[in-house]
Amino acid sequence: QVQLVESGGGLVQPGGSLRLSCAASGSIRSINAAGWYRQAPGKQREMVARITALGSTDYADSVSGRFTISRDNAKNTVYLQMNSLKPEDTAVYFCNADLRAAAPRYSGNYWGQGTQVTVSS
Repeated sequence: QVQLVESGGGLVQPGGSLRLSCAASGSIRSINAAGWYRQAPGKQREMVARITALGSTDYADSVSGRFTISRDNAKNTVYLQMNSLKPEDTAVYFCNADLRAAAPRYSGNYWGQGTQVTVSS
């Protein structure tokens, strides 16, 4: 079974850092484009950061300069390094990726289950 598994969320004080990981599990050949999204209570899901298959990146204005998206193709994993965290960064963070599976019928766009990030003193 092909899926995305997120980890790294938690409780952190304002100004702190966290690193989220998104690992593709199952028989995966590659991750193409990928991104991190977040959804705060009562709000719509929004794009946080995206990365193309070739490594070009794109960020929401609210996180630019504080967050960094990266990828390790050998590990089929995408990361989100979050620095200088603010209370308004509190949300459930979701990974999204276009996966190329060993069995073509499993290739497609996938979402992870989400990981909670809470920024509070």
